[in-house]
Amino acid sequence: MLELKRVNKSFGGIRAVSDCSLAIGGRKITGLIGPNGSGKTTLFHLITGFLRPDGGEIAFKGRRIDGLPPYKVAHGGIVRTFQRARVLPKMTVLENMLMASPHQAGERLASLCLRRKKVRKEEGENRKKALELIDLVGLSHLKDQFAENLSYGQQKLLELGRALMARPQMILLDEPTAGINPVMIRTILELIARMKEWGMAFFIIEHNMDVVIELCEWVFVLDNGEKIAEGTPRQIQGDPRVIEAYLGV
Repeated sequence: MLELKRVNKSFGGIRAVSDCSLAIGGRKITGLIGPNGSGKTTLFHLITGFLRPDGGEIAFKGRRIDGLPPYKVAHGGIVRTFQRARVLPKMTVLENMLMASPHQAGERLASLCLRRKKVRKEEGENRKKALELIDLVGLSHLKDQFAENLSYGQQKLLELGRALMARPQMILLDEPTAGINPVMIRTILELIARMKEWGMAFFIIEHNMDVVIELCEWVFVLDNGEKIAEGTPRQIQGDPRVIEAYLGV
């Protein structure tokens, strides 16, 4: 589904991602781990179009996506979340969800003027979809609350719901459980597992190894921008290269 071939990215002569090659199949939950500064978030930026690679290829479902802008990558089926939840603070939960819906007919002036019936129908369908997803992520009781009034964990759930509005085939999650309480972590893990059963693929940056072991079927490890290991979570735990990268021994 997602394949990277010898991807490179440097900043001011410092190699952030170095000759990184990896492949992720569909309907999988794949982890990406490594010490701080190992290039994980940079790799996500490259996949989703927020950065252009200096070299190498990135393909999704056989189609090159390296160098495409983020909105085209999203339209092609890949969306992402960020380390810090990105929501629209002065909009309600429902409005946040509706803003995330792609290809809205009402965005085009011609449709708004000439195809009002179609626009109204699509708006109704988007609202129905948004309410269903708000219920899925457990925020129905807060749908009319401004996003700025949500807890940090609730904002992360909202961001995940917004990602789902794009009807993606793969979601990249950047530290989805960071900074939230154990109850909210459990909610997010159960939600991800449920969506995987629906056929959605996930690529997850995560520092909590308990989460990685429970959730991920396959794990890639980065260190200094290089992929140093891959395997099941249990295999990775015992890999000498991974131990050295984390502990320096």
